[in-house]
Amino acid sequence: MKKVILNIEGMTCSACSNGLEKFLSKQDGIISVSVNLVMATALIEYDEKLTVKDLNRFVKEAGFKSLGEKKEKNNNANFVILIVFSILGIILMYISMGQMFNLPIPNILNMVQNPKIYAISLMLLSLLFIFYGFDIIKNGFKNIVHKMPNMDSLVGVGVIVNFVYSLWNTVQVFMGNTNLVHHLYFESSAIIILFVKVGRFIDKKNKDKAVDTIKNLVTITPKKGTILKDNKEIEVNINEIEKGDIVVSKPGEKIAVDGTIINGKTHTDESFITGESKPVSKSIGDNVIAGSVNYDGYIKYKAERIGKDSSISNIVTMVVEATNTKAPIARVADKISGYFVPTIFIISLVAFVLNLVLTTDINEAILALVSVLVVACPCALGLATPLAMVVAIGNCSKNGILVKSSEILEATNKIDTIVFDKTGTLTTGKMTIVDGVYSKENLKILKSLEKNSNHPLAKSIYNDEKDIFSVEEFKEEPGLGVKGKINGIQYFAGNYKYVEKMQVENKLKVEEEKIISKGESIVYLFNKKETLLIIGLADTIKKDVVKTVNELKKLDKKIFMLTGDNDKTAKIIAKQVGIENVISNVSPKQKLEKIKELNSNNNCAMVGDGINDSPSLKTATIGISVENGTDISADSSDVILLNENMSNILKLFKIGKNTIRIIKQNLFWALFYNICMIPLATGLFPISLNPMIASLAMTLSSLTVVLNSLRLLKK
Repeated sequence: MKKVILNIEGMTCSACSNGLEKFLSKQDGIISVSVNLVMATALIEYDEKLTVKDLNRFVKEAGFKSLGEKKEKNNNANFVILIVFSILGIILMYISMGQMFNLPIPNILNMVQNPKIYAISLMLLSLLFIFYGFDIIKNGFKNIVHKMPNMDSLVGVGVIVNFVYSLWNTVQVFMGNTNLVHHLYFESSAIIILFVKVGRFIDKKNKDKAVDTIKNLVTITPKKGTILKDNKEIEVNINEIEKGDIVVSKPGEKIAVDGTIINGKTHTDESFITGESKPVSKSIGDNVIAGSVNYDGYIKYKAERIGKDSSISNIVTMVVEATNTKAPIARVADKISGYFVPTIFIISLVAFVLNLVLTTDINEAILALVSVLVVACPCALGLATPLAMVVAIGNCSKNGILVKSSEILEATNKIDTIVFDKTGTLTTGKMTIVDGVYSKENLKILKSLEKNSNHPLAKSIYNDEKDIFSVEEFKEEPGLGVKGKINGIQYFAGNYKYVEKMQVENKLKVEEEKIISKGESIVYLFNKKETLLIIGLADTIKKDVVKTVNELKKLDKKIFMLTGDNDKTAKIIAKQVGIENVISNVSPKQKLEKIKELNSNNNCAMVGDGINDSPSLKTATIGISVENGTDISADSSDVILLNENMSNILKLFKIGKNTIRIIKQNLFWALFYNICMIPLATGLFPISLNPMIASLAMTLSSLTVVLNSLRLLKK
């Protein structure tokens, strides 16, 4: 199975995105499709027998254009063209309506004195607008043919009906029926197109603000880097740097690729990933991230993750994929949108017939038909959810919070229970040995074993020691510890439960009680016969943990601590951070069972370090992993925190709450607007709308949804 994200051109409303999604889903070889209207992308999973070329062909058959077929038009050029046609629109309106307001009009353009020249002038000017909006009209009719009518279909049919009717009256004027000069509506067709173009230009400018955070991630990595070759510094393109190359970075330069420092020290700015503006100290053995800024040191580092494997590439992929997912609330809007356009066509025909019957005036009937088609705004309905989600996900990523799907963002509103792991989550996991009974030889054996483990305790014990033993047949025992052979002797390292399981004589039981009473975490080293060593490790609580826990309580969240550590240590840490519900002495399997119990109503979030808590993170409704900024590939969690600021958990829930509130406002407005405006456009009520006013109202409705969604940028 393969996965690709295609950029799509030509989508204007939810009917477009839904229609394309349905069309692609029906094609052989395509497994799943998710089309995002705001991002103008399609996330496609497909089997091996298809190629990207095939996918591009499918997109084209559906009536749209995929990446590679057409480059995005220059925005500046679009703006100039828009200004030109805005001026032409003013001229057209002046000619057509100036006489109504006794404005000075050249006699040659006077509708009474020279009706033929007047009619031809309006027709020629409106033809320019037809040409300007031909993409709208073409797309609209193409989608009708494909049985996927959209907003362009409504506008296109309305414009053409209006133009053809005016053209017919123009022919009648030339045949001598000059009274019909008062029933030319060329300007309506022109102004409808102009308003739609203006609206889309403004929409695009505002929507671009929403996706800027995401787009900017792509441009963070520098285009060039400096490598050492034959002891010479050589500047090369990024794509020429290979894994294992020694890369040089000077003060003020961006880090070219992910790697590990082998010489020198510096401070780097990783705020584009972590959201933290504070410079990070870096020295030999530390990781550096592509795109981060080297502040003040000359360093050499070994290239480790390049291209698609880099941290920034993974982040971009995750964020873009997240924007292409659909939350349950979006599916409701999509379902409504699917029936919207066909319903509008029916209403417009009914309005036409009723006006014709009641007034016997074809002009009134035509205007009602066109007004209904133009005033309806599926665009507002289609943008209500996806735009808000894109803004919210971009806002999350800007704060160092990676949300893997929009479903998760919506699910934050249902969470009432939050479960925290202890070590590496509430605490730094950077422990130090503060107590114990051990010899230098046994401590060396312990460090040698722990070197191969990713557990926070293991990393603290090993602490990058150089003088260690070689370990054979290493194996990790989840929830217990590790084992391996050193010089042919089998050793074990872990907690007291591991000692009990192996039925080893515990000669250090007294020391164990003393260490536990101090709230320290204990680790044993033992062989098949007896315990050889016991150490106590002290940990420190992460910044903002206490404040975050208190704020979550204020939001009526139930807070639990779930840890494999001993009961005494767990309760001491829990008391320090303000957590009353403590569950300790649990294995990974027991953790999982407890999460299942707490998550029986799909209302539980689990926060862990992403290393030892994978089953629990996957089982919870929302799994939140606390990761290092260089390791963002955790597939067990739904949300990844890229810095140690635990207040980001609070930000996540607040952004989720604000997002759903904005979406509900958008949906209410979109539905309220259409419910109010469509009846007025039918011409069956005392207050009615002409096509030009209708098109302006439609544009303003769409713009209202866009601007309301952009409020999330400030949340």
